[in-house]
Amino acid sequence: MNNNILNIIRFVLLIFLQVILFNNIHMFGFANPYPYILYILLFPVNGNKNILLISSFFLGLIIDMFCNSGGIHAMACTTLAFVRPNLFRFSFGISYEYQTVKIADKITSERISYILLAIFIHHFILFLFEYFRFTLFFEIIYSTLVSTILSFIICLLIIYLIKPNKR
Repeated sequence: MNNNILNIIRFVLLIFLQVILFNNIHMFGFANPYPYILYILLFPVNGNKNILLISSFFLGLIIDMFCNSGGIHAMACTTLAFVRPNLFRFSFGISYEYQTVKIADKITSERISYILLAIFIHHFILFLFEYFRFTLFFEIIYSTLVSTILSFIICLLIIYLIKPNKR
């Protein structure tokens, strides 16, 4: 399937799942999983960076419209898309430079560190601007950690579900 069509389908499907299913899951009363960021994480390494930044902004903006959250998802998604190359370099090293990285392949420690770090950064920015007080720093960290763990588990499950079978 064409890479652009696959990205559009992934974009729409992840928004649909986030709005219909995952926004209604509340762990410990407040922590939601946010697996919609898989769109940013699974975007091709050699894809157009400007398209990634613009589509990440609109991804967050659409989630903001459904969640009535005032732009924090758009900011967190855009920031994640912006720091994504640095996360690749940190997690994969030189293999990132040769664009041999495919996140949906078998899960290795590099892929786990990339996914976990990206989810943590997104969630930290999200909760930092949701609470918007440094006096609530421990609540921000607690919400970030709980949501990161929950989102990480769900993201891994989704990656395994959409991973093509190679026989």
